[in-house]
Amino acid sequence: MSQTPHIKRIAIFGSTGSIGTQALEVIAQHPDKFSVEILTCNGNDELVIDQALKFRPNIVVVAEDQKYTKVKEALANTDVKVFVGEKALEEVASMDCYDIMLAAIVGYAGLKPTLNAINAGKAIALANKETLVVAGDIIMRTAVEKRVPVIPVDSEHSAIFQCLIGEMRNPVEKVILTASGGPFLGRKPNYLVNVKREHALQHPNWTMGAKISIDSATLMNKGLEMIEAKWLFNLSPDQIEVLIHPQSIIHSMVQFEDGSIKAQMGLPDMKLPIQYALGFPRRIKNNYPRTDFKKLKELSFEEPDLKTFKNLTLAMEALNKGGNLACIMNAANEIAVYAFLRNRIGFLDMTDVIERTMNKVAFIESPTLDEYFESDGEARSYAADIIKL
Repeated sequence: MSQTPHIKRIAIFGSTGSIGTQALEVIAQHPDKFSVEILTCNGNDELVIDQALKFRPNIVVVAEDQKYTKVKEALANTDVKVFVGEKALEEVASMDCYDIMLAAIVGYAGLKPTLNAINAGKAIALANKETLVVAGDIIMRTAVEKRVPVIPVDSEHSAIFQCLIGEMRNPVEKVILTASGGPFLGRKPNYLVNVKREHALQHPNWTMGAKISIDSATLMNKGLEMIEAKWLFNLSPDQIEVLIHPQSIIHSMVQFEDGSIKAQMGLPDMKLPIQYALGFPRRIKNNYPRTDFKKLKELSFEEPDLKTFKNLTLAMEALNKGGNLACIMNAANEIAVYAFLRNRIGFLDMTDVIERTMNKVAFIESPTLDEYFESDGEARSYAADIIKL
């Protein structure tokens, strides 16, 4: 008698965002391999209702009290349990009803649920880079203690992860994170000073949520990825390099001690690294478009413009100094992006807010988890005061 293959039970924390919705597309294509156990959302109640009616998860968590009643009533004729609030998010992450968490909540809000899931022994498919930026030392130390795999979903870190398979005994000389350069590649400050929200959201290669799109336009995204790479792959800052690669075909590279370089390549489609993380260690067949090298005119590379895109310079400073500086930077960046998306500050003002906050909030060399939370709160408050939010 043939054995039924194990169906992985997935918890999607941040199911209504760009990563969450694409993950559900992947899951829908492979009902024999995945089931949805948990969906969580911040404010998009209409979409999470549609998702829950389609996938029939065990649990739905909504972040906002005012959305709870609507979601609960819409799902009243189903077996779906509906919870509300930050505490519920953290408690559900510790439950035993799922196998792997897709951590796709945008920003700092993803930290506590992810840590709870790790403590509960759950595998993590990590799409929330801020979790490692804020408290990477604690997250990865806990993952090692609990013997929990952390499988990156970011295309760049997924690429590095894939390049390192089978190379456990071979020391890494450096990793090269590739960046498209965003919508303002080659532009100078006199152009960027007039940039508006709608321009910054138009990424040339990737379809992403608003926060990540703005981070990509400022190159902060690449800075966050450098810090994330340090913790994910146990690297020193001088082992992490960034190259602009406008075609977004090579997603990142690993150089070994003998000078050999491995690159992971493919068309820019987030469903590929999402599927890889959820299916790991097996690759799953799909019918997505393939790279046609006959049609590729060039693969080009250049150094990032650190003078114009100073957010990347600030992130490199946080990477090198360590401690709570990346936590402070991340908090200020989240406030600055929020303000820019609401037309409260200009494009270049975001860098000023972040830099001033990094210079103001007290540096702690070896913070505890509580000190990370305090630093985050203090940085947000100071950044908001600068902007007068």
